[in-house]
Amino acid sequence: MSISNELVNRYPWLPSLKKYYNDIGEKPPVEFIAEIFNSPDNHQIAERVLNIFKAAFDNLEEIPNYQIDNLNVYVYLLLKIILYALNNKLITNRIANLYSKNAYSDMERENNESDIYEISHDLGLKINYYDPPIEYGLKIVKDHREPRRTNFTIHYIDYLRLASNLRDEYRKLTNNTLINGFVFVQNKTLIRLIQEYVRNKLLIEETDDKASLKAFIKEVSRIQGFKDLYDKILSLWVERKEDFDFTFKIDIKSKEELLTLYPPCVLEVLKKAEEGQNLAHHERLYIVWFLLALEYPVENVINIFSTLPDFDREQTTYQVEYAKRKNYTPYQCSTLKSLGLCMAEKYKDELCLTGYGSKDPTERKLLKHPLAYVRIKQYRTEKEEEYLKNLAKRKLEEPKNQND
Repeated sequence: MSISNELVNRYPWLPSLKKYYNDIGEKPPVEFIAEIFNSPDNHQIAERVLNIFKAAFDNLEEIPNYQIDNLNVYVYLLLKIILYALNNKLITNRIANLYSKNAYSDMERENNESDIYEISHDLGLKINYYDPPIEYGLKIVKDHREPRRTNFTIHYIDYLRLASNLRDEYRKLTNNTLINGFVFVQNKTLIRLIQEYVRNKLLIEETDDKASLKAFIKEVSRIQGFKDLYDKILSLWVERKEDFDFTFKIDIKSKEELLTLYPPCVLEVLKKAEEGQNLAHHERLYIVWFLLALEYPVENVINIFSTLPDFDREQTTYQVEYAKRKNYTPYQCSTLKSLGLCMAEKYKDELCLTGYGSKDPTERKLLKHPLAYVRIKQYRTEKEEEYLKNLAKRKLEEPKNQND
């Protein structure tokens, strides 16, 4: 079964890319890059790649103005080369997530079972296609029953391979209908599995061979168009990376010590909870996501809600554990303001209101995320402790120096 050229242009991550574009797929990366930036389409290709990075850094769910034509193939291949050159896991994850979500949205909008079957076949998935759809069980909502129908079944080995990183309970093999080694999957579920394949295609591992990487970047930087694009992406990342780099950990020694690091928006929610006030939906989500991001123990997060009038331990435990599995990022400052959860003015918090110093002593940067508040507070605390230790050490040494 041969897949169409149009589908490869639309989805260049398909294995048949090598068949239709073997002339460019077999070229060394430097030669391929030189060809791109010496072509009449070089500016358009570069703009499309830059657009993907901008969208990823802006936390978008889809790539704006995404186009589907033969240039899409060059964009995809150049994107992979740039990710290798950047050698940054954080950037790679964001690009892989965005690009795969974009593919999911495109396939879902098209809603073409025939295309999905062709794509699955090209990926080497062992799959069955049914037209018309077949029934495989009942969906029960309250007292209403309706048959479950699907166009697809997928072999359980392929299902497990693609779903291995999807940790939702309902995706477990034991929670799905399995007959003769094939799992019955809804169209959207199959598309979600394909999305995971796309994501993995872009997850390039960071290389430890820094010398080879440096030599490669030096060589491709001689190609002016590539250097301009690469520098723009790096510049964008320098501006935005602090919004995403929340990889620090906090050693929880005491409740009082931890509270000194919290921004006022968190203190306000905790105060309400301690007083037994009922929290709004967004307040509950925010405090859970925030504390879990700091690796606060699940049991401690659950106990925060124990004072609320509608507290249900079993339900709260399920929701908090689910949030931990999903690894949600807490609301950023702009979202907190729009939801009325920003408490900078109420608490007259200097860091929230005036920002913090940057490399340029004349410039102050405003906070964009509450986790950045914690990181800055933690940094200042550590520096202050270091200063006090050095001061105490000098005072101890003073009598000794005077005696000498």
